[in-house]
Amino acid sequence: MSTELRRLRNYIGGEFKDAADGRTTEVVNPATGEAYATAPLSGQADVDAAMAAAAEAFPGWRDTTPAERQKALLKIADAFEERAEELIAAEVENTGKPIGLTRSEEIPPMVDQIRFFAGAARMLEGRSAGEYMEGLTSIVRREPVGVCAQVAPWNYPMMMAVWKFAPAIAAGNTVVLKPSDTTPASTVLMAEIIGSIVPKGVFNVICGDRDTGRLMVEHDTPAMASITGSVRAGIQVAESAAKDVKRVHLELGGKAPVVVFEDTDIAKAVEDISVAGYFNAGQDCTAATRVLVHESIHDEFVSALAKAASETKTGQPDDEDVLFGPLNNPNQLKQVEGFIDRLPAHARVEAGGKRVGDKGYFYAPTVVSGLKQTDEIIQNEVFGPVITVQSFSDEEQAVEWANGVEYALASSVWTKDHGRAMRMSKKLDFGCVWINTHIPLVAEMPHGGFKKSGYGKDLSGYGFDDYTRIKHVMTSLDA
Repeated sequence: MSTELRRLRNYIGGEFKDAADGRTTEVVNPATGEAYATAPLSGQADVDAAMAAAAEAFPGWRDTTPAERQKALLKIADAFEERAEELIAAEVENTGKPIGLTRSEEIPPMVDQIRFFAGAARMLEGRSAGEYMEGLTSIVRREPVGVCAQVAPWNYPMMMAVWKFAPAIAAGNTVVLKPSDTTPASTVLMAEIIGSIVPKGVFNVICGDRDTGRLMVEHDTPAMASITGSVRAGIQVAESAAKDVKRVHLELGGKAPVVVFEDTDIAKAVEDISVAGYFNAGQDCTAATRVLVHESIHDEFVSALAKAASETKTGQPDDEDVLFGPLNNPNQLKQVEGFIDRLPAHARVEAGGKRVGDKGYFYAPTVVSGLKQTDEIIQNEVFGPVITVQSFSDEEQAVEWANGVEYALASSVWTKDHGRAMRMSKKLDFGCVWINTHIPLVAEMPHGGFKKSGYGKDLSGYGFDDYTRIKHVMTSLDA
């Protein structure tokens, strides 16, 4: 007996719609490996319709006052709180994440971030007006850029959608947002909630695959393209956007170094690092998955970390004892398995290193030691519950190895020596440096990387500024 799949739809111009050509794709719950819904596989006609709706809505939304935009965003935040259990249910079905952790670790920061950008809407400032040439006054205007094409990833579907739409809408832009093809459910529910608060066309959602995203970026309507995703996808977006000189905002991969010095409290560091490495199955660009530990405490640290891994649980969403759920999809499971299968002979799997069960895409918390700086698993993003450990001899080598990858999103330093912590924070070439902690984020501080981790900032006033443009207005005092 087959179960009828739920039908998800695009949200365009204030209406839910199927793909114009009727194409759909199945959406699978990664905790079970079974399909639970269908979603539109949007094509050119759907992208055209969404862009037209956003373009039509833009002048009216642009001309609203900051206070009006703030009021709308505050209503959205309140509505997300009121309908939190619905959002959690959709997100858990999307991702297989633990229900309790989704409730405690995602809903509160999402709501807080929306409220932050509601406040930022009223902080559209330029430098003071002045006479920089005799008889002429200069004024700086900060304006929205226009229609924003946004592509969100599958690791945090709800939260990354917030990071996209909240600053864009706060600044007076309109949005066409595409969730990942594997995780559209919570974003479609968001469209229902947001659509009841903002004017038609301000917020649009179209479902689809990478071709849909390509059509969005190539479209001549958006003034800006924003993506959170892989380096490969970011390069493609940048190349495509360059053809008509669109603004581009890229938050891409990471390979965060976690530098542990000999004066560290090993027990506390292991506890915090294992959580920061395995949370969300390591499917986080900032995950603490590349540990560099001083040689004098290496063996003790590895032993403690392997023990912590063996005590960390993965499992079904309703199990209150699990830290993380499944990998998002079979391709991601295959990728993680491939890294372990291809380990060089000098590497040692200290814990895990295998799939858990045969239902869903679960993988055991894993620790790998004995690695060299040039090893594939050190240089490339695994995006799974795998923590690697290297042994360094001194501060200089720690900096060299920490910076010796193509990514530059986040990092952390573990030491009781304040001077050393400050030196390391200066030398580490990453967009974020945590000291004696790893992974906390706040709405007021920027998140974004360097090198192949992309450019532009999420969160904070800097993230808000990215969705605005600067105009100089000069007027004659003699007119």
